[in-house]
Amino acid sequence: MLKNVAAVLLDGVHPFELGVVCEVFGIDRSEEGLPVYDFAVVSAEGPTLSTHCGFTVSTPHGLERLEEADLIAVPAGETYAERDYPPELLDALRRAVARGTRVLSVCSGVFVLAAAGLLDGRRCAVHWHHAEQLTRRHPRVTVEPDVLYMDEDPLITSAGTAAGIDACLHIVRKEQGPEVANKIARRMVVPPHRDGGQAQYIERPLPEGPCDTMGEVLVWMEAHLDEEVTVEQLAARAHMAPRTFARRFQQETGTTPYRWILRQRVLLAQRLLEGTDETMDSIAWRTGFGTAAALRHQFGKALGTTPAAYRRTFRGPRAA
Repeated sequence: MLKNVAAVLLDGVHPFELGVVCEVFGIDRSEEGLPVYDFAVVSAEGPTLSTHCGFTVSTPHGLERLEEADLIAVPAGETYAERDYPPELLDALRRAVARGTRVLSVCSGVFVLAAAGLLDGRRCAVHWHHAEQLTRRHPRVTVEPDVLYMDEDPLITSAGTAAGIDACLHIVRKEQGPEVANKIARRMVVPPHRDGGQAQYIERPLPEGPCDTMGEVLVWMEAHLDEEVTVEQLAARAHMAPRTFARRFQQETGTTPYRWILRQRVLLAQRLLEGTDETMDSIAWRTGFGTAAALRHQFGKALGTTPAAYRRTFRGPRAA
């Protein structure tokens, strides 16, 4: 049973990510019939810590407080992705997992768990901005860059900022049931569960690089996304044999012609959903998907959400 929760901080902690943990586990809601947690903020680097917003946080609790916790949360912090961590903190986290304590990371707090070796051979979530760096720094960790959170019990990792709310509510739902999680979510005025993942928020510009022989073809392809084209037709425009064209295209763009066109169609659909009031049928025609059903299918495969939900997210409910 989840009763004792500790949030452990390092210098440069992000106030919002700390606040998420405090909001879910640190508020007495017993008058509403909700559980009360024995909650504490713990410092791994002295009684007073700086935040990345310019103010300080003080707490009387040191790492010894982690020994009694059922759940330890590690909020994000400035430079967490690059810095080293106190060995005493890493040892405390290892001992906690060994005795069955759950450990939660919010955003870049996952780097602390990875540094302790807790994520070796496991999957984890992280803010999409940090995914490549986490993979590079900890190659034994499997990074899932599209998800909001990942439950590899006893380790729960979450993506950036608000995804920490999703992970915290997931833990409550898992330990105390959906009714408790739903009540806390209502008090916070947030959805108890969000569909989709991070994919809809990730910036995915085209990779920059030399396109010595593909430049003109790429410009033509981008201007004709509403048309169906074959590799043979594209090869003819580039004055190459189809097999040579396909090989050269892969070398210069890092992907196949089909995947390049599909990605560009999704990007165009995103721009139209964000910036216009065009109907789904019109967007499907302009992007080359043909029908609203095909648009919905490919959009969902690429971004983990529907076009209508994406439009609501980025333009508000009236736009949908």
